[in-house]
Amino acid sequence: MSLADPTSDTTPFFSDDAEGEGSSDKDEGPSPQQQQEEEDSPSGLSKTRAFLTVGVLCYINLLNYMDRFTVAGVLPDIEHFFSISDGKSGLLQTVFICSYMLLAPLFGYLGDRYNRKMIMCFGIAFWSIITLASSFIAKDYFWALLLTRGLVGVGEASYSTIAPTIIADLFVKEKRTNMLSIFYFAIPVGSGLGYIVGSAVNDRAKDWHWALRVTPALGVVAVFLLVCVVKEPKRGAIEARPEHTLHRTSWLADMKALCQNKSFILSTFGFTAVAFVTGSLALWAPAFLFRAAVFTGEKVPCVKEPCDTSDSLYFGVITCISGVLGVSMGVGISQYLRKRTPRADPLVCAAGLLLAAPFLYLSIIFAQKSTIATYFFIFLGETFLSMNWAIVADILLYVVVPTRRSTAEAFQIVLSHLLGDAGSPYLIGVVSDSLKQADSYMWEFRSLQLSLLLCSFVAVGGGAFFLATALFIEKDRHRAENYIPSDDAPIIVPKRGRSTKVPVSSVLI
Repeated sequence: MSLADPTSDTTPFFSDDAEGEGSSDKDEGPSPQQQQEEEDSPSGLSKTRAFLTVGVLCYINLLNYMDRFTVAGVLPDIEHFFSISDGKSGLLQTVFICSYMLLAPLFGYLGDRYNRKMIMCFGIAFWSIITLASSFIAKDYFWALLLTRGLVGVGEASYSTIAPTIIADLFVKEKRTNMLSIFYFAIPVGSGLGYIVGSAVNDRAKDWHWALRVTPALGVVAVFLLVCVVKEPKRGAIEARPEHTLHRTSWLADMKALCQNKSFILSTFGFTAVAFVTGSLALWAPAFLFRAAVFTGEKVPCVKEPCDTSDSLYFGVITCISGVLGVSMGVGISQYLRKRTPRADPLVCAAGLLLAAPFLYLSIIFAQKSTIATYFFIFLGETFLSMNWAIVADILLYVVVPTRRSTAEAFQIVLSHLLGDAGSPYLIGVVSDSLKQADSYMWEFRSLQLSLLLCSFVAVGGGAFFLATALFIEKDRHRAENYIPSDDAPIIVPKRGRSTKVPVSSVLI
């Protein structure tokens, strides 16, 4: 294999010859001032370009989650249109998450080795086309809707595994945490907008199909911004240490190292609990609130489309506000406590889950008595739950070396979704169907209420995993920050008056 081969496991990620991975963007013609800034920046991008890149990635992440939860916002209409049970309704989220998590390792592998910008462009264009196609499915073809929801996961996997690693290559330390918090604001805000847009478009068009045609149009804008604004940064260059050079290792070596990283594994299990709870609430909360209103006599049952989707609208607003507040609280408290203890991040994550559990429990119990109390407890539960998003991502980035981050992102996505929100919507639906003792509105509400109580107990388990993470976080962070490659690591050999990086095995000593 040639030393100039950009995919070689022994090729350095940065060199004196300025072989940036953003070479495909040279035709953009930056100004002389921008060129000087980019030459001076280890990442190869000016400050302006770096902030613009984060802005575009945030927009796409918001669109990503908005698309994901538009279906949940019009779920009562979909159930009525296709005449399906709770179990089959849960499959809509499950098939999406399954394809998403199964393909995440592939895109993580590609993202660690090839141009990340081009991979994201392909993925976003693909899921935009598939989402648009899913809006034209007739009522006798529910299987086709399941198929298209599964294919949407292909496109989203290509983005979610890669985008955080680009931010990691642009910023370090506190600034990276701040940028990640902005990036992860898009999760609750995008999710909430999915409910809001789905509900509003459904009410205006009197047809739930139109709700699925909004995000494809915005996806075209996302691809345009990626092509014109985003530039590929040099991997790991901003974290370069003068005593050594980072280099790629094999996928098996990466996985072995990740499995031995206790902080990474334990925080991933903690995040799995977050995924389980959010996945369950994301699909079933609006439907549960609607059934509670029918049970208490506040609303009439849905016997003809369009159904009353006001609960989706309210839940979406609550999700947006609680998400922004929760992410801000999590990052703010974490940064404050870091001055006092290096274990602040996992402790804040644990506190978020342990505080969310009782409020989620109360929101489910009070649904049959007080709508206002239910929404209030949901707000508190989601706020504490959202404290985890940016912090978990930051933990991964500082306990894993730069050359393994996309693979680590993919591994975390697979494990957290496999044991979390891939099965939780379907599991809640199946449990609800099994608990239903009669075909009545009372049992439709009661069975779903009992099945959703499982979320509170899972949240407590997730808090325990983050508490365990706190025991190892100092050691694993120190190991990652002082990582020195071995086994054929590159060394510097003089060549015609310049430094050339080559593998150890290429030099005779």
